[in-house]
Amino acid sequence: MSHTSRLRWLCRRGMKELDLLLINYLDNIYPSADASDQQAFESLLEMADPDLYTLVTGKTQSDDVQVMRVIEVLRRTLER
Repeated sequence: MSHTSRLRWLCRRGMKELDLLLINYLDNIYPSADASDQQAFESLLEMADPDLYTLVTGKTQSDDVQVMRVIEVLRRTLER
């Protein structure tokens, strides 16, 4: 399995809304993101759905600055 295929598989979540949000990031932003943002995105994919959802909705914050950078980009895609 290629790295991109693995990431696409990890974007499949129990919540359709997260699926769409993460796949959009993977397809449109991840390829041109810098290495630290790519790593932060991959870290997000390891999180449980409820934890990821609370980050995306702003109910919680991460102490990881890079993770929060990616979360902010994900939030901006929701505003479109």
